[in-house]
Amino acid sequence: MTETPPRGHSYFGFEQGPIRPPNEAHSLLLRVTRNCPWNRCTFCPVYKGARYSKRSVDHVKKDIDSVYRCVEILQGIADEHDGSPIAQVRNATDNLEPGEWAVFDSAFRWFRAGMSSIFLQDADSLTVRPSELIEILKHIRTRFPFVNRVTSYSRSSTLARIDEEDLKAIREAGLDRVHVGLESGSDNVLKMAKKGATKAIHVSAGLKAKRVGLELSEYVMPGLGGVRLSEEHALETADALNQINPDFIRLRQLAIPIVAPLSKDLMEGRFERCTDVMVAGELLTLIENLKGITSVVKSDHILNLFSEVEGTLPEDKERMLEPLRAFLSMKPEKQRLYQIGRRIGVFSTLRDMKDTQKMKRVREIYKSYGVTAESIDHIVSELMKRYI
Repeated sequence: MTETPPRGHSYFGFEQGPIRPPNEAHSLLLRVTRNCPWNRCTFCPVYKGARYSKRSVDHVKKDIDSVYRCVEILQGIADEHDGSPIAQVRNATDNLEPGEWAVFDSAFRWFRAGMSSIFLQDADSLTVRPSELIEILKHIRTRFPFVNRVTSYSRSSTLARIDEEDLKAIREAGLDRVHVGLESGSDNVLKMAKKGATKAIHVSAGLKAKRVGLELSEYVMPGLGGVRLSEEHALETADALNQINPDFIRLRQLAIPIVAPLSKDLMEGRFERCTDVMVAGELLTLIENLKGITSVVKSDHILNLFSEVEGTLPEDKERMLEPLRAFLSMKPEKQRLYQIGRRIGVFSTLRDMKDTQKMKRVREIYKSYGVTAESIDHIVSELMKRYI
């Protein structure tokens, strides 16, 4: 759970939220809102019990200015010493107050990563007034004119409510990309998951974002439909993506931590989780039905069973289908070996099964876990919880 500072107008120092997209690992994280304005998705364990709030423009600008001052210090050290020696950085920060360490640590990490991108937190920065977000973006671009990309999470329902001219002004002020949790194109799955959006809203919001020139990352969650809605989930999601043609399609296989509301549905029998084999079939159906679009498919999360299912449509479509077909054609025991190898981090792709040393290690762990056809799904589920 994310703590929310007390109510009022006081500035409590530099803030950062708990999550960001994997591809924003080297971005500077600037907190514009706290927690999630919706916070009802059954699969999501984040922000539960935390109150949503908006930070004032002045407070966000103070964070930006604090980072700017730290970057000036670091740049001075780099210019003087032909790099950024750790010893010189320590000397420069000897007099920092305890509350200043958080901002300096963030600035230092960002500085060392090249300062190319900034991510606005938390779950939906576009819920703030357009005029306020524009003021924040302009301040970012004034302080850091060299930044290549400024991005944010946003919900489709939020994008759908924003006037298109306002969204265009936000883009022109400096927001480059939005990350949107599509999750599914099936209205039945979206309702079950309490996503707070319909397929029509997803499509409308995605098309609006693209019209104003925003790059669009749509997140898809294989397995979210469960056993009952698996095929519908795949087909309807493909149809929604075909209508939107987002810049990126990012795969995030469903995992169910105990704190997510869906966990209760699972334990009480209202939700039947797909096996890895079923998810592989669902992915095959999804990608087979992506047609007429030019999206980049990314599998950039450890929860995904197949990291190699990546590429640019349409030219890489067959290459993305190959590992799915190969896995589904394997004998069950070999499938289980790959599942274990992937979930413990020994295997990255199916090709790793040809590495004799890696395969030997996985066989030993497989045996120590006592993996059987009956136990594999429970073991995989427990292993996946480590990455949430």
